Amino acid sequence: MSVNLATQLREGTKKSHSMAENVGFVKCFLKGVVEKNSYRKLVGNLYFVYSAMEEEMDKLREHPIVSQIYYPELNRKQSLEQDLQFYYGPNWRQEVKISAAGQAYVDRIHEIAATQPELLVAHSYTRYLGDLSGGQILKKIAQNAMNLQDGGTAFYEFAGIDDEKAFKTTYRQAMNDLPIDQATAEQIVDEANAAFGMNMKLFNELEGNLIKAIGIMLFNSLTRRRSQGSTETELAIAE
Repeated sequence: MSVNLATQLREGTKKSHSMAENVGFVKCFLKGVVEKNSYRKLVGNLYFVYSAMEEEMDKLREHPIVSQIYYPELNRKQSLEQDLQFYYGPNWRQEVKISAAGQAYVDRIHEIAATQPELLVAHSYTRYLGDLSGGQILKKIAQNAMNLQDGGTAFYEFAGIDDEKAFKTTYRQAMNDLPIDQATAEQIVDEANAAFGMNMKLFNELEGNLIKAIGIMLFNSLTRRRSQGSTETELAIAE
């Protein structure tokens, strides 16, 4: 009997989804205010998160529940490696460090993989369907905001998926067909809300850096304007 997990996840995470979209870092990003140093730190954390999730899902690819939503074409680890090389250079592995919020996120993924593997469905849903849904819009925002010409957005590109809309339909149906009861479905929804919370903590860590960077940009802009104004005044006096 189907428990319509996809619908329960959509309805049960609406509040968390809205809260995540209203975190300062995300609001700035959606408005095109993106600071490259903060963004590459986010990419670094996502690399560790996706590495953990994809490692565990690969180990559990024959698990009766996890196997049903295991689609290797969704994997983001390799694309994140491309982006990290773009932002940090060839020695990116030595440069990239996981943050406290990132480590807590990774620890949770490993914990549930060992104790309640079915809860990985929540993390897969939260990350991958979000990536597919807004990926192209976010890619364009990142390109425009950071003036990216030749890289840095591989994370948003799904080369193995020709029709993202059709794939999402297939994925949601796979979730609805999972051999789970209502109690397990509710646990997965709870874990999805927790996953949104972990993502918000990643974003919150970056807000200080972003605000500082915006302050510096505004200060520099104001200083240039004052300098230009002073020069114009001197020219007017000289004339």
